[in-house]
Amino acid sequence: MSGRVVAAFGRQYLVRMPDGVLLPCVTRGKKSDVVCGDMVEVQKSSSDQGVVERIEKRTSLLHRSDAWREKLIAANVTQLVVVVATEPSFSDEVVARCLIAAFDQNLSVLIVLNKCDLPKDDASAQLAPYRAIGYKVLELSAVQDVSELRPLLEGHTSVLVGQSGMGKSTLINALLPDALAATREISTVLDSGKHTTTHAKLYTLNENSSLIDCPGVQAFGLHHLTLGRIEQGFIEFAPYLGLCRFRDCLHLHEPGCALIDAVAKGKINPRRLELFQQITASKA
Repeated sequence: MSGRVVAAFGRQYLVRMPDGVLLPCVTRGKKSDVVCGDMVEVQKSSSDQGVVERIEKRTSLLHRSDAWREKLIAANVTQLVVVVATEPSFSDEVVARCLIAAFDQNLSVLIVLNKCDLPKDDASAQLAPYRAIGYKVLELSAVQDVSELRPLLEGHTSVLVGQSGMGKSTLINALLPDALAATREISTVLDSGKHTTTHAKLYTLNENSSLIDCPGVQAFGLHHLTLGRIEQGFIEFAPYLGLCRFRDCLHLHEPGCALIDAVAKGKINPRRLELFQQITASKA
């Protein structure tokens, strides 16, 4: 039988079957790369338990990594929604890293600036470079009105990522009044609070759209990506890549660097080049 993974708790997963039943499942062996959003083939081991036998081919896999390990986030998503807020302050490096990961998996991108019922000038200015290069930035307050967000989620399997404290839970509850009930149902099926560490949960918005919520991240490692792929993830760099004097240019201080020259001419925001340098330095 085939189903969709809608929640992950350690090495236990909840799979929604075609008839809507939520089936708790485990994997064979100690290591598992099953992730929320996966389509999987399962074999029932009892009336209320299953075993994941195979992961079906993925259309996308969002993940992060450092030098030691890789963290799978969500599979088969089509849109990355980066949630930031006016308070607390957010890291534009984390935003940049998320966008590189989205580019690598060919995902649509939406940046949501939440808590706009509070003073927003500083946060809005911090996102200005992203607006300037074509990213969609939506400003809202999840406690007031999320109506502008709904149509931007239509037809997508969106994954929400962001640092802790950005208001993702408030956003989900505003979009999905039944979200808390869905979470309670998951806890009931999995037998209460023994499974408290969830990697991600998938919520159905309508028959064409769904939303995956992930725990807050304070860092988003890109150790699995090459320097060239990170370059490409800075989409405004595209006209200048390959034009540096030196083929192995790191875009730090080399003479004849096309990116440094573009910054000097006002064609690339200097903060964006600085972020590139910070991100690539962390891979050294």
